[in-house]
Amino acid sequence: MRTTWKIAVTLAALLVAAAPVLAAEAAGSAEPSSNEPSMTATLGKGLAIMGAGLGAGVAVIGGGLGISRIGQGCVESIARQPEAAGAMFAPMIITAAMVEGGMLFAVVVALLAVLRS
Repeated sequence: MRTTWKIAVTLAALLVAAAPVLAAEAAGSAEPSSNEPSMTATLGKGLAIMGAGLGAGVAVIGGGLGISRIGQGCVESIARQPEAAGAMFAPMIITAAMVEGGMLFAVVVALLAVLRS
């Protein structure tokens, strides 16, 4: 299953990287009117928005998985040694907050990329 995901992600990355070149070839030498944006510019903006959405989604999924692993480890540790629950709570919250901060930073950067394009 992991190999299938690697192949799918690689093909998607190649498609996104090659799309502006393919669009420029498809447009040929036809000059767009001064009022219309070029097909390459429109495609580039669309790909930027799609990439930012994909990046934000991956960041959120990764952050959620990270926070769930932190919680899982803390709950398992408390189940093994219940008297240490108080000592484990603060480091768990701090670590989860750091993961969430990184996740939110990635989402903000992705959304700024959309606004910039």
